[in-house]
Amino acid sequence: MTLVIVKKTLRLAVDANAIDSPASMASLLQAAELLRSGGTVAFPTETVYGLGANALDDAAVQAIFEAKQRPAWDPLIVHVTSEEQLNIVAGEIPRNGRRLIEAYWPGPLTLLLPKGPRVPAIVTAGRPRVGVRMPRHPVARKLIELAQLPVAAPSANSFGRTSPTRAEFVLEDLDGRIDAVIDSGGTALGLESTVVDVCEDPPILYRPGMVTFAQVQALCPSLVAYRDFQDASSRALPSPGVGLKHYSPRARLILLEWDTAELLRLAEQLQATGEVVGIMLPTNVNIGHPYLIYRWGDPTDHDQLARRLFAGLRELDAAGATVIVSPLPENEGLGVALRDRLLKAAR
Repeated sequence: MTLVIVKKTLRLAVDANAIDSPASMASLLQAAELLRSGGTVAFPTETVYGLGANALDDAAVQAIFEAKQRPAWDPLIVHVTSEEQLNIVAGEIPRNGRRLIEAYWPGPLTLLLPKGPRVPAIVTAGRPRVGVRMPRHPVARKLIELAQLPVAAPSANSFGRTSPTRAEFVLEDLDGRIDAVIDSGGTALGLESTVVDVCEDPPILYRPGMVTFAQVQALCPSLVAYRDFQDASSRALPSPGVGLKHYSPRARLILLEWDTAELLRLAEQLQATGEVVGIMLPTNVNIGHPYLIYRWGDPTDHDQLARRLFAGLRELDAAGATVIVSPLPENEGLGVALRDRLLKAAR
């Protein structure tokens, strides 16, 4: 895959709390014009930063794949802000889709819908369904409204790397390879959207996320979870977010169930072999050993753990860890999505 180098990646500041201020609007108008002209712009959503391009422009979408070094078999999610844009990118919405839209849009839920004819095949990896989401973040919404087009946007990182929750993390991977990044601070949720195929009966939850299985199942009682562990490298994925290895730090990641004594024992063993050990440590645990520590959060507060997960992996990478030890949250509620990300990152 050819790597396109851009002379300079613009860093455009936008204050999400003063989005209509002259400075914020100047940045947003510049970013919107880049999207309309076929450029690539990273921008914040409530989940993670996305790398956006005009979803109806084959060449613009190709630039996303080139910048991320993303394989063509991995489909993208299209972001919209109106029923008009939804009708452009998708065909008839199934009944379960309408139920979920009414309950969770705008928000961190992606629906697989029948692909509209104007959406290039590259967006969906040649498959007949397109992932569509309506973001809640005010900066994302304003950008898409100003651009007046649906925006294809996977996470704004190199393929397989940890998803970015701050603009500086975007630039760690993509500086010089994209046209611009909108810097609007850290994202509020920290994990990517839940992905549900509502064209199937029963509906299929492909990627767990901030909207939990139980929440979707309350509206779609026959919902099932995706269970395909085959190697997907030789075929188009059925959905964004189901690759076997993803979200990975540069350091080796070792996981264990939430047992502080076992975590510290493993860290000591690894350090004895010469590893530089980083630990995703709960805030209620204190240790006196010379490890790289990231204070992850309260083990019972899954929202906090989600918000801080990817930042922790990136910060321990930046601090020089050669191996990161992390406990696994409980396998319930939002913990299911947290475990999904960690298990894929550790492959």
